[in-house]
Amino acid sequence: MIKYKLICSDCDLTFDSWFTSSKDYEKLKKKNLLNCLGCDSIKVKKTLMAPKLLTRYKKDDTKKQVLKFKNINKKIKEYQRFIKKNFEYVGKDFAYEARSIHYNNKKKIKSTKGIYGNASINDIKELKEEGIDTQIIPWFEEKNN
Repeated sequence: MIKYKLICSDCDLTFDSWFTSSKDYEKLKKKNLLNCLGCDSIKVKKTLMAPKLLTRYKKDDTKKQVLKFKNINKKIKEYQRFIKKNFEYVGKDFAYEARSIHYNNKKKIKSTKGIYGNASINDIKELKEEGIDTQIIPWFEEKNN
């Protein structure tokens, strides 16, 4: 399938039309089977077409995207401050400590706070399979630059 932008020589109406191929367009044109949608004239021809390029963002949306990104970063930093204030950091021992709390074995953590720390995706998967509720939260390291 190919899409052409067509223009009527009589009324200057431009419109798009789909064809199975460029040869198909030429056949229909030669047989005078192409007509204007507005005035029914057969004086229809192809116009110059620019290819449609797929871009990640429209130019006008760039500022909106940057603002959205900044707002997301701000919200994540707020979550991080909340977590640091209300939960106990256990570092790389997260999976072990989570199991200790869940199974109530050799509980190292003396406070009633929840915990946060580092764990591999595999550790998180295993914890969830054991019925231990865990969440993955994006974490940004503080930069002092």
